[in-house]
Amino acid sequence: MSGYFYILANKRIGTLYSGVTNDLTRRVSEHKTGATKGFTSRYKTHKLVYFEEYDDITEAIHREKCVKEWKREWKLELIEKFNPDWKDLYNNFIQL
Repeated sequence: MSGYFYILANKRIGTLYSGVTNDLTRRVSEHKTGATKGFTSRYKTHKLVYFEEYDDITEAIHREKCVKEWKREWKLELIEKFNPDWKDLYNNFIQL
């Protein structure tokens, strides 16, 4: 089963949330609509600013665990390299 590691933000260089899913479109939609209560609802981290796709969900889980241990600065650098304008990638992703 394929999987995704993703990072959401509430604004440029704002609060970050990372997660793993096997269906990125569905999961980000749940965050955006508030169907997922908790951290993302509380801090309004609804912008998909970074993601990686993996052939195996266990690889995505491993990547998330590694990145969660990173310093915040490293996470920001990762996002900046992939998405320097901090655009919400969700609409572009669902059109793929």
